[in-house]
Amino acid sequence: MFGRKKTLNDELAPTAPADPARPGAKNRPTPKRREQEALNKRPLIVTDRKAAGARDKTARREAMAKQRAGMMTGDERYLPARDKGPRRRFIRDSVDSRWNIGEFMLPVMLIVLLLSFVRQSWALLLVFVLVYGLILVAIGDALLMWRRTRRKIEDKFGSAERGDAWYAIMRAFQMRRTRMPKPQVDRGQRPA
Repeated sequence: MFGRKKTLNDELAPTAPADPARPGAKNRPTPKRREQEALNKRPLIVTDRKAAGARDKTARREAMAKQRAGMMTGDERYLPARDKGPRRRFIRDSVDSRWNIGEFMLPVMLIVLLLSFVRQSWALLLVFVLVYGLILVAIGDALLMWRRTRRKIEDKFGSAERGDAWYAIMRAFQMRRTRMPKPQVDRGQRPA
C-alpha cells in the first residue's frame, strides 16, 4: 500500500486457494434457488408435438421389446402379474413337461372345418365324432393333469390357490409353440 515495495519473491509466490479442497465436502458453492428452478422448468405442453410423439413411440416400442424378450426367457421381472411367482412357474413347468391333448385341438379343428365342406354322410359323422370326442377327451385329460399337478402343488407349497386350476387348464389347451411365457422345460423333464 503506502510506501511498500514489492519484491520479486512476492510476485512469484503461488497464491493459495481461499477454500482448500476438503475430503468429503462438496467443494463448490451452493447454487442459488432461482438457478435450480430455472434448470427444472419445462413447458407443460411440448411445442413440437410430432417429435414428442415420435420419442414416446420409440420409448414404448423399446419397452415392449424388452418386456417381450423377458417373457421369452421367463424372466420374473417382465412377466405380467398373473404369471409371477414360484407357484405359477411350477404350474407352467408341470403343464409344459407333458403332452396335452388340448394342444392338438386347433389343428384338428382345421381338419374338421375342411371336412365340414364335404356333403357326405360319412364326413358329417366323422366331423361330429371328431369335434365332440376330442373335446371330451381333452377336458378329461386336462382334469387328470390338474389333479396330479394339484397334489404336487400341495406337497410343495401347501394348498392350491384360487385360479391355479384355470391357469393350468388354459395353458394345457394352448399349442406349445404359442404359449407365453415360453416353456422352460422339455417334454418329459419334471419340474423342480
